[in-house]
Amino acid sequence: MTPVRAGTGPARLLDMVPGRSKAVFKTWLEAQSRDFREEIEVVAMDGFSGFKTATAEELPEATAVMDPFHVVALAGDALDQTRQRVQRETTGHRGRSGDPLYGARKTLRTGADLLTQPQERKLTRVFAADEHVEVEATWSVYQKIVAAYRHPSKKDGEHLLQEVITSLRRGIPAKLIEVKKLGRTLNKRAADILAYFDRPGTSNGPTEAINGRLEHLRGTALGFRNLTNYITRAMLDTGGFRPLLHPHLR
Repeated sequence: MTPVRAGTGPARLLDMVPGRSKAVFKTWLEAQSRDFREEIEVVAMDGFSGFKTATAEELPEATAVMDPFHVVALAGDALDQTRQRVQRETTGHRGRSGDPLYGARKTLRTGADLLTQPQERKLTRVFAADEHVEVEATWSVYQKIVAAYRHPSKKDGEHLLQEVITSLRRGIPAKLIEVKKLGRTLNKRAADILAYFDRPGTSNGPTEAINGRLEHLRGTALGFRNLTNYITRAMLDTGGFRPLLHPHLR
């Protein structure tokens, strides 16, 4: 992410290793030089706890930042799961064309500040039904998290998100299964989530962009049988060898 944060160019791939686990990441970090590890200031990551623990053990001075996209995605998943559960409980079947909740599935995931008047009326009709109160409660949590990240003031945004996380620690009705689960996750990772506001601009987006390029590479290659060849092609395709080929760019 360094070139992105420094404004000198796109992110690049550092390496590729088989597997996705704490042990894999920890082993890779251990194999790097001490100077390399000591220069790492920030590690942006998704919600996978293995990356978090490996970072804490091998890079104790680095700041772990849970990417906003993944935090919002967790809240969005909770909203979707609540809607689907209530749909089944109230109708006895999965969402179908003509079902109010199914028809509002995309509108529910739209930021409140971006809703059109027709969309607002649609949600008003959905929330008017008493049996949809759990969906409305989860939607409210989702919207508060989105609003915190969109707040023009990072300080105020952090305060708003802290309030949301704190509110989910206790007192959640037992029926709101998805919200309780979300609350446990957010409170467990609160420090990493809120660290974003002290490190504005830190995002896992560059990682996802590189992953997209790798998926395209894998698709056009119609499969790789030689892992070494695959890693070499991937490094070339994502600028991984750039510092070696152009040392003056360091």
